[in-house]
Amino acid sequence: MKYILWMASAIILPLPWLYIKLTGESHHLVQTHPQMVSVLTGLAIIGAAFLLSWGAELSERDIPRSLALIALALISVLPEYAVDLNFAWDAGKDPAYKQYAVANMTGANRVLIGIGWPLIALVYYFKHKRKEIPLDRSQGLELSVLLLATVYSLVIPLKGTLSIFDAAIFFAMFVYYAGRASQGEKHDEALSGIAGFLDQNLGNGARRLVMLLLFAFAGYAIWVAADPFGESLVATGKRYGFDEFLLVQWLAPIASESPEAIVAILFAYKGKGSTGIGALISSKVNQWTLLIGAIPLVYAISAGAWIPMELDHRQKEELLLTSAQSLFAAIIISDFQFALWEALILLALFLAQFFFPQESIRYIFSGIYLLVSLVLIVRSKERREMLWNALLLRKI
Repeated sequence: MKYILWMASAIILPLPWLYIKLTGESHHLVQTHPQMVSVLTGLAIIGAAFLLSWGAELSERDIPRSLALIALALISVLPEYAVDLNFAWDAGKDPAYKQYAVANMTGANRVLIGIGWPLIALVYYFKHKRKEIPLDRSQGLELSVLLLATVYSLVIPLKGTLSIFDAAIFFAMFVYYAGRASQGEKHDEALSGIAGFLDQNLGNGARRLVMLLLFAFAGYAIWVAADPFGESLVATGKRYGFDEFLLVQWLAPIASESPEAIVAILFAYKGKGSTGIGALISSKVNQWTLLIGAIPLVYAISAGAWIPMELDHRQKEELLLTSAQSLFAAIIISDFQFALWEALILLALFLAQFFFPQESIRYIFSGIYLLVSLVLIVRSKERREMLWNALLLRKI
């Protein structure tokens, strides 16, 4: 009975906002009552995140874990795609929007690593009293693609453009990632909690139908809730005089990244730290391949010409810092361990940037990330081999 009540509660949470959306009142409420919209859409995202976590666990019965995490990541990062690609489309018509497309994309990626990854380690530690999360060796695929995409991303701020050629490279990486993931092994361990309850009481056909319904309902709820959640937060921030660029870079990504963060935290709370961090790694790979590749494509289509998106000085700095942080994070976990102290370093470096408003500070933090990454590579044979295998596309 308690499992049925938990499922019913998760399904009920998105319903108030879905009703408002279907009645056509959502846009008006965002403008007039942004605080109320933040609450209702936030509850919708939380309910959908629970449903996604159960659906993801069930899906491992029928498809490899890596492929299940890709599906979970694609659904949970839909809000980020919606927000960022909308900015990219507007940038094709009005160059002033280019700064927002890059700001939102870099902010989302840095929030995911700077806050999302440490939260998993902290929840795992306080709940289970373990200072290290051992990563499953099957997650070597995600790590290798993340390393490969990150190394290539360092080229973008140097050449100063995001082009169709970049899009082709990033899309090819994602196709390689999805193709390799589909060849992995299925999950045969006993499931626990609500996923275990559903698995034990449903036949194969019914289990697959429930899994698809969970993904479909949760995905729809996130799709219609996340954008207004971000808009309402930005609208609330404007009322109190916050800078619009910073709102787009930080507040909106916190809203759009919340679904996958909540799902990953739920996994960590249940003792599945490896699955939790794996879900966020997969989200990072999605954003660092599909999303960053889609931006110049949407921009070119909107502009009506196959032209690259030119990056200004600040956008180059933001991309360099994001790439450097991504490299540091990928190198940290390339030994298939994510320790609490490593998580705290990621969190501290991320938060420290807000105490230094000078633009040049982004170069300093980029240098710190890159220098420490180099030290870790030099000191660890396993990390060197992981990086080398990733660059050569060797199977991990």
